[in-house]
Amino acid sequence: MNRLTLNVLSLCLAAAGWSSAHAADVVISADRLLDVKSGRMIQNPEILVRDGKVVSLKPDAATPPAADATRIALPGMTLLPGLIDMHVHLDSDPTYGGYTGLEYNDRFWSALAVAHAGKTLDAGFTTVRNLGASDWNDVGLGQAIAAGKVRGPRIVPAAWSFGATGGHCDSTYFPPSMEEKNKYNADSPDEARKSVRELRKYGAQVIKICATGGVFSRNTEPGQQQMNLAEMRAAVEEAHQWGLQVAAHAHGAAGIKDAIRAGVNTIEHASLIDDEGIALAKKHGAWLSMDIYNGTYTALEGKKNGVLEDNLRKDREVTELQRQNFKKAHAAGVKMVFGTDAGVHPHGGNAKQFAVMVQYGMTPLQAIQAATVNAAEALARKDIGVVEPGRYADMVAVKGDPLVDVTLLEAPAAVIQGGAVVKGGAL
Repeated sequence: MNRLTLNVLSLCLAAAGWSSAHAADVVISADRLLDVKSGRMIQNPEILVRDGKVVSLKPDAATPPAADATRIALPGMTLLPGLIDMHVHLDSDPTYGGYTGLEYNDRFWSALAVAHAGKTLDAGFTTVRNLGASDWNDVGLGQAIAAGKVRGPRIVPAAWSFGATGGHCDSTYFPPSMEEKNKYNADSPDEARKSVRELRKYGAQVIKICATGGVFSRNTEPGQQQMNLAEMRAAVEEAHQWGLQVAAHAHGAAGIKDAIRAGVNTIEHASLIDDEGIALAKKHGAWLSMDIYNGTYTALEGKKNGVLEDNLRKDREVTELQRQNFKKAHAAGVKMVFGTDAGVHPHGGNAKQFAVMVQYGMTPLQAIQAATVNAAEALARKDIGVVEPGRYADMVAVKGDPLVDVTLLEAPAAVIQGGAVVKGGAL
């Protein structure tokens, strides 16, 4: 094996979370640990971590810690699994709305993404799914984080999201003389398949399609269906063939239903879902990811940030309908995950959505499960989302009981990623 091959292999292993040297044992203790599967509290846990993953939750004679194990003591704290946000845009900044971002070079957004990743990690979100980024920003950022070059959560990148020409995922803010467009636009089933193949080739780990219009695009309405069933089905079949899941931006009722019929794994926004759509989601096991906090931020700050009045109008029309439909879908037993669309609101404020989820029908435990065990299941990941043997030692510590006051998650006292304290804590 030549040196180039060895170097490439090392980079691949590093990106996958492997290291040539084993990390020292770590023992993490706290007053309580929330078992997100059962909802019960485990008192006085001692969590043995080896090579970044949980080995045991209590002292275990069969797997004792090394004599020189690092000890992380968190007295008075409640531990939870590291949180998962299923819908973020790390290279977006909500303080630039409408045309105000055109003052900056394209690479400006790449640089901001690094800072946003750090804020997201400090907020307790140790894994995120980045559903749409320009210029492969999320792919490159994820590689830099995995290589230990910058701080941030584990990233599941979608790279470019795509849909129909003139639709929500196209470039809709410019005149024809500028020839601005999304090069992955898909106006036929064959084009959808090709876009999936090319995105996967260059690093996408999930595919995001835009089934309907949106709030923050121009010349689209949230309720409009913009990809047809055949196009969506082709994208889903191709993605699933390659082992990738598909998320569909879908506000409108018709687009939601066709996305579910096409086999999409998660429906993003789902603002205008109707009773038939709720029934289809239950029948097909589709997950809903409903960003029901960010309308509060846009109503308060959007105009000041430069968001155009037409976009503010759409946000006003959709926000409360989405929240009521969240309540209805949850009551009907549809599977739900936690997704905030961070980038529409400031990064690091992701956990503000928990309180809104509780306000609109969830218990604190159910809201936490949406951001932990449910999200891991929706990602088909068995290495995150729960603190148990075999999974990454990603954890959040809060002062108090989040099952009594879910807003505690808005300001975690400590964040642990792979058994290492990345924010707060005491050794």
